[in-house]
Amino acid sequence: MSLRSRLALFGGGVVAIALLVFGLLLYLLLSRGAVTNQDDALRARAHDAAAALSAETSPRAPVAPSDLGKSGDVFLEVIAPDGSVTYSTGVLDGSPPVASQTLLDQAQQRHGAFATEGPLRLYVLPYSGGFVMTGQSTKVVQSNLSGIVVFLVISAIPALLAALIASWLVAGRALAPLKAVAYAAEDIGRTRDFAKRLPSPRSRDEVATLAASFNGMLSRLQDSFEAQRRFVADASHELRTPLTTIQGNAGLLARGPSVTEETRLAAATDIAEESGRMARLVDRMLTLARADSGLELRLATVDWRVLVEEVCRQATSTHPERKLRVETVPASIAGDEDALRQLLWILLDNAFRYALSAVGVRLETDSGWARLLVTDDGPGIHSEHRELVFERFYRADAARSGAHAGLGLSIARWIVAQHHGRIIAGEATLGGAAFLVDLPLLRSS
Repeated sequence: MSLRSRLALFGGGVVAIALLVFGLLLYLLLSRGAVTNQDDALRARAHDAAAALSAETSPRAPVAPSDLGKSGDVFLEVIAPDGSVTYSTGVLDGSPPVASQTLLDQAQQRHGAFATEGPLRLYVLPYSGGFVMTGQSTKVVQSNLSGIVVFLVISAIPALLAALIASWLVAGRALAPLKAVAYAAEDIGRTRDFAKRLPSPRSRDEVATLAASFNGMLSRLQDSFEAQRRFVADASHELRTPLTTIQGNAGLLARGPSVTEETRLAAATDIAEESGRMARLVDRMLTLARADSGLELRLATVDWRVLVEEVCRQATSTHPERKLRVETVPASIAGDEDALRQLLWILLDNAFRYALSAVGVRLETDSGWARLLVTDDGPGIHSEHRELVFERFYRADAARSGAHAGLGLSIARWIVAQHHGRIIAGEATLGGAAFLVDLPLLRSS
């Protein structure tokens, strides 16, 4: 069953319950009113008869008493003090109705009493010569109430049908934006056109909120899709270069003895270097793929100072042609040691790649943060590029371009984000680039 049908049935059900409650209340109210009106009529007739009997010695007998089993007329009966009937305008089963002694006693005590005995509603009023009793068949009230029930049922049916139709129309109008969202989602999924948007309604209701949320989701999907497409294109381009070099040098070596030893050595060196470059590129792409899949690092207590000094010592031996200045202070953080080591190597490799002569590493603490600053005296990064360098495959400018793929700083930003920190690119006092990494200190630090 569709949502529209369920909403229409729900609306019709609510109206049906409301009609039922209203009908019951109206029936009870009218039923009470009908009984009250009947009692008032019986009381008035009895008082009139008692007043008339006080003026006459004896009433004249009726020519043809009414049959109370069939007639709905009010009958009058005069009862002697001993309970015998002396006059009656109605008969039930061929004889005048007889009031019970209990009813007579109640009438004497209360100066008038009502009772329902069998099919009759009775009222007894004492007077100087005995009792006056008036009555009427209860079928009169029941007949009136039956007519009210029929009226309520007949009027409820078109009201319920109208409620169902109105609920169906209102549900259709309310769900129309949802259908538009569904059609748009289906069309976007089929055409992969994330630039499409839903029209923004002029109202400020939930439908407008839904349309705005859906359009926002489409914008994020479009950005993600474009970024992924650029990533694939850039990755293909970056992988094509080393593969072409490897393929060319491998073909050169396959010629055999006709290639000189010097050429063979150069070709093998190129193959080894390009293979290493491609391996690093694939490894970093896998790291970013794991980051995109929602990988979260497991953090433990790490002596940040010891780790920084150890990686700097290894980097000094790896890059002996550059001078590395290291300044550290004690600092403990919650982190993943392998990821932090990778972060340090990314920043140091970047600094050594562009430094002219010196690289600086300083670790200090400030207001609950462990602040790491990696600087070089290279060409630096222009201010308009300092945020873009953290995007995948982005190269700032020709001065800082090279054979690298441009994935390292993207991985660095992900690692820092996993440690609830921040990384900023800026300008070093030496004139080159500076990368500042803030990581939250442990309380013991």
